[in-house]
Amino acid sequence: MPAERLLPTDEARELLGLVADITDQELEPRASIDEAASQFPRKAFTVLGRAGLLGLPFSEEVGGGGQPYEVYLQVLEEIAYRWAAVGVGVSVHVMSCFPLDRFGSPAQRAELLPSLLAGDLLGAYCLSESHAGSDPAAMMTRATVAPGDPAAGDAADAGFRISGTKAWVTHGGVADFYTVFARTPSAASAGDTPAAKTADGGISCFLVDAGTSGLDFYPPEHKMGLTASPTTQIGFNDVPVPAARLVGARGQGLTIALTALDSGRLGIAAVAVGLAQRALDDAVAYAQERRTFGKAIIDHQGLGFLLADMAAAVESARATTLAAARRRDHGLPFSRQASIAKLVATDAAMKVTEDAVQVLGGAGYTRDHPAERYMREAKVMQIFEGTNQIQRLVISRHLARS
Repeated sequence: MPAERLLPTDEARELLGLVADITDQELEPRASIDEAASQFPRKAFTVLGRAGLLGLPFSEEVGGGGQPYEVYLQVLEEIAYRWAAVGVGVSVHVMSCFPLDRFGSPAQRAELLPSLLAGDLLGAYCLSESHAGSDPAAMMTRATVAPGDPAAGDAADAGFRISGTKAWVTHGGVADFYTVFARTPSAASAGDTPAAKTADGGISCFLVDAGTSGLDFYPPEHKMGLTASPTTQIGFNDVPVPAARLVGARGQGLTIALTALDSGRLGIAAVAVGLAQRALDDAVAYAQERRTFGKAIIDHQGLGFLLADMAAAVESARATTLAAARRRDHGLPFSRQASIAKLVATDAAMKVTEDAVQVLGGAGYTRDHPAERYMREAKVMQIFEGTNQIQRLVISRHLARS
């Protein structure tokens, strides 16, 4: 079972008990089956939404749970303990809602957030491009201004048209709406020429419905792990987006994206901790049952010390992640700490899952036991939401400014 947790309130303790019950019933029985079949568990997100688990860090005013990030991340860890792909999906969904919640207008928030947080709609986050995965400022996807129809008495801009290709989109093709980042022209002024309406004015953030014309969903990538979670490229072929679906100010998109990523990195860190804890618990259970030379293998010092190192890595990763979350909850800067948490937790998950396979020996190398799946799932956590090499770059730049 997951480690006993230190929670700030009785309400939070009851919440974690509810999460354990729901995930034991709804996620645990399906994880191996759907991963083997590359089957996306859309129902799981509906169930989690109905239970209020998709909106925990958002305010109650918009249908959220009003919980601190310290609690939300422990819920996410509990989910990932049963099924890492769903934990990743919840983290991505929450990150896709973040720009809308933090930078959206009251009308945008009222229209979309309640359905997103209730699980009626599923979100996705479109930032990366194949040539600019770790450098979002180099993106080439563009949103040009779509002028209004003077014949209809509409002299103002009607909205935007997005063209380009986004890569590595979690929930691509199954999400109901997409938070999309694209280059936009400078803000229009009276008398602007057509050329001015296409001049580079920075990156902006948009909300795009899945049913919008011009969207082209590529086949899912054939991945090493997280096979139940579809990851695709999405083509934007002159996709129309109303002006009312611009989030924040024009040109504010890069700030929005990077702010969302800070919180998203904490989500992935929590998922990595949950996965590592599961690998550790499975390895300990096996080591207690498997006997060689007349005793359980956990009683052999070499194996026992390996398990001890695994436990230390999990506890260290959890403490680092929750320390960053508490800074966020107290309104303190946490960008550097989020990168540290993501780096420490995902590296720990990779090492712990690899060691779990070693503990199980030949059994761990077969698909009869999920240990090999844990190892495959851990690898990508060192890559997405900014590779761990990028996290080191972020951390070092913070240190240089301190």
